[in-house]
Amino acid sequence: ARSRLILYHLRIKKVTDNYKNNISLLENFIRSELTIKQPSVIVAASNSVSKRFKGHVDGVLFYGSCLRTGEIKGKVLDFYIIIDDYKVAYSSWVMGLLNKLLPPNVYYDEFLFEGKKIRSKFAVLSIEDYIQRTGEDFLNVSVWARFSQPAALVYAVSPMVENKIIKATSSAVKAMILAARPMLQNTTNPLKLWSGAFGLTYGAELRSEKPGKGLEVYDLNKNRYDTITPIAISELLEISRVKTQEKRRWFWRRVNGKFVSLARLIKATFTFDGGIDYLAWKVSQHSGVEVKITPWQRKHPILGGISLFLKLRKKGVFR
Repeated sequence: ARSRLILYHLRIKKVTDNYKNNISLLENFIRSELTIKQPSVIVAASNSVSKRFKGHVDGVLFYGSCLRTGEIKGKVLDFYIIIDDYKVAYSSWVMGLLNKLLPPNVYYDEFLFEGKKIRSKFAVLSIEDYIQRTGEDFLNVSVWARFSQPAALVYAVSPMVENKIIKATSSAVKAMILAARPMLQNTTNPLKLWSGAFGLTYGAELRSEKPGKGLEVYDLNKNRYDTITPIAISELLEISRVKTQEKRRWFWRRVNGKFVSLARLIKATFTFDGGIDYLAWKVSQHSGVEVKITPWQRKHPILGGISLFLKLRKKGVFR
């Protein structure tokens, strides 16, 4: 733990030195974080999930609980694949159209690495959508909320694309803070800010996380959030929003987020092989509620997915 902390502060020093050369401190913090070398199993998984979009992959981002905890055994790795263009990247125009109309598409992958089965879930966004959906004024929370958290850029096709992804990911951090602070008495306390912000964004989607999940996510990377908070706030000083305006925004974020989340679940029955089983596993992991899939639900994944959602909603699993 001590060695990790030393390395962490060395990276911060490097970021600070870059800032002295008139480079954005936040963007350089994100650069130092995104470009940390990942274990060979993560690189191999990144290559595996990229195969179907060969020649059209601009970048691969690794994120989620496996990155936060470092635990891989018995887990599903989470990736976002950033592609150049939906129309040309897909062999099926239908899948490309679905990805454009209701991004992202989500898929499942597994492969053998050193004799062990590695499972991954990957979402697909175009570079334009990634930039837009990490923007400070984008209504739907799903992308900027996820990438305000730690991530790793496992692959970038060029330095220009790497810079675009770094800039957009920096924007995600600012979007999270800008949206959350007016609802949290404009706090600058990292613990209150991030645990509260995660609670707000979980409430703006169909999520099954247990109460206190936001605090857990903050605690896993406490040094990171404590360091990045004043950096980001200092770059947002010229931008302010009043609480009444943000209340209205959060109302529409919740309406939009829950509708879009449900639509994505339905779409996943077409795009995500084994999607209903993955949903059951994910809900069980986050909520502690055992979910069993019936043969009828597997045979009729759309109706089965909707009935499963309604059943779990009644039990209070989804908020």
